Amino acid sequence: MLKGIQKTLYVILIFFVSLFIASSFFIRAEYNYVVYGDTPMLQQQQLGTFLLLIIGLLVFSVMLYHLCLKLNQYRRKIVIPLVLLCSFAIQVVIIFLFTRLPTDDSQTVVSLAMNMLYKGDYSTFDTTGYLHMFPFNYSTVLYIEALLALFPDNYITIKLANIVFALITTLMIYLIYKQLNPKSKDHDYGVLVFAATYIPSLFMSNFIYNDVIATTLLTSALYFAIRFMQEKSIRYIIFAAILVTLGNYFRSIGVIFLLAIVISLFFHIKQLGWKKVILSVCLFAVLFNIPSWTQNAMLQATGKVQTSTTTNAAPIYMWLNMGINLKTSGFWDNRESYNIYQRDAGYNKALSTELFKKSIAQKLSTASFGDLMNMYYKKIIWTWTEGTYQIERYGIGNDGSSGGQRASFIMGGYSYPTAATELFAGNSPYRSGILWVLYTMNFLMYGFILIRLIGSLRAKRFDEVSLVLVILGFVGFYILWEIKSRYIYPVYPLLIILSYMGFKDTYEWLIQQDFLRLRSSARKES
Repeated sequence: MLKGIQKTLYVILIFFVSLFIASSFFIRAEYNYVVYGDTPMLQQQQLGTFLLLIIGLLVFSVMLYHLCLKLNQYRRKIVIPLVLLCSFAIQVVIIFLFTRLPTDDSQTVVSLAMNMLYKGDYSTFDTTGYLHMFPFNYSTVLYIEALLALFPDNYITIKLANIVFALITTLMIYLIYKQLNPKSKDHDYGVLVFAATYIPSLFMSNFIYNDVIATTLLTSALYFAIRFMQEKSIRYIIFAAILVTLGNYFRSIGVIFLLAIVISLFFHIKQLGWKKVILSVCLFAVLFNIPSWTQNAMLQATGKVQTSTTTNAAPIYMWLNMGINLKTSGFWDNRESYNIYQRDAGYNKALSTELFKKSIAQKLSTASFGDLMNMYYKKIIWTWTEGTYQIERYGIGNDGSSGGQRASFIMGGYSYPTAATELFAGNSPYRSGILWVLYTMNFLMYGFILIRLIGSLRAKRFDEVSLVLVILGFVGFYILWEIKSRYIYPVYPLLIILSYMGFKDTYEWLIQQDFLRLRSSARKES
């Protein structure tokens, strides 16, 4: 029965990955604020450019893989630190070449952290305040406040912390891969190099928010959970429970990782025994809400708030309401949902919940089945095939000069111009070129993921089921939720792992075919 469930999960993910691949030959998902504004775009595919980039990236990938194979002769203690050091250097260069200033939510959390640190100002929790509406972002404010209290209070400090977390994520990608492939005879440095040079993660260190730290914590939690399922040592599940709890504290999608880990534990109940599985589930249940409970208790005890911060926070129905929008395919709805909560409900959670439910019901009843299916298709395709996690906005940035005041607010600007910011100004060939490369690379990753999933299904090997569960959880969640391709950033480590597995499977199969042909020719000649 358990094998049947796992097989079904693989089949479902194969369906979605196949949908992403097939759609990409006809439609290109794109996000480029300079050209389109803050809007998700689905354009007709430029097949010639697309195919040329596919060929070019495949050739480059094979060459890089060959280079990584040559590293097998060196010990991990030498190669791993060296690769991480190179990645660190690249990211430091990026944050000094692209001196991206924080904007909108990013700027808000930095400002609030400084107000709390230097002025003791917690008025943001009052009605109409930012943390009154979004108390879940207090974790990010608290984190930034701690950094600025301990280290020099400038943007570089926070960006350097991002780089450290990004390097930990890179290491976790490698460790998860090795944990899932214990019989591999190689050191598999290729996956480490891929993760260390993955362009979206290199640029995302420029983004001051919760994405990078949450991704590190949740990826690390998954690593320790996988290690527990293989080695059965209780300390690993304790680490996993603590890390997934902290990850969820920074980004509430940690619950997806939690559910994936718990379900995976039950898939391994024969190996672990029911006592360890039940103990693990209880441990997750006890720890999971401790950060939010502690936060509320401390804020109330110190008189900074009078009631729980979630009492009148924006309800989840606000983002569900944004997620049902035929005009924007579930993207930002130009403050329509914000106005329901702020203006119509007067920042009252209970009242706004009822208003959002009515709005959702009205949208579902007035839209035809075909319209809804078209919207959900566009949501899925744009979110998962855009491929850049919107680094054009969050990592590269822009001086804001091309779009007026609104552009300046969204895109922000730079602390100072550099040669790189000049090269990437406006819709330059460098900006559009990197977006094309990342889009195509994302497509190729899905291609190799599909190969791996089909191969695993045929071999009845479900070692990667925990990764599959997380990805499916994100797919399902963002069918309903408001969309940004940045929101799926926490699954990029899993996509790297699965795609590298598929790439290696393909490479080794091709090598084997060449060997078989050569041996067959030798026999005929003899």
